[in-house]
Amino acid sequence: MEEKKDRWAALKKSDHNYLVPFVIISTTLVALWLLFFAHNSVLSWIRATMEERSQEAEMARLKAEIQEMDQEIDRLRNNTDTLEAFAREQYYFCAPGEDVYILE
Repeated sequence: MEEKKDRWAALKKSDHNYLVPFVIISTTLVALWLLFFAHNSVLSWIRATMEERSQEAEMARLKAEIQEMDQEIDRLRNNTDTLEAFAREQYYFCAPGEDVYILE
């Protein structure tokens, strides 16, 4: 037991005590570099994840919009009354002999 204490005391008094702070500082600097400044840093991953989520939400919104447009197209193809109402509202079409008044 006394031998271990002597070795520990010798290690404490050795000339290599500068290595421990050097290793700690070096490790900290490398960790900070990887976290914040490297090309594939944690911040880059967070930004990419946020961008991915916003694009997925945009895709879901656009898919819903496409479904609504497909339903509108089906209604216009299958019902002539709906098609006539759409043409009158959107393109100001009129039947022969009718007058069109645009109110805004």
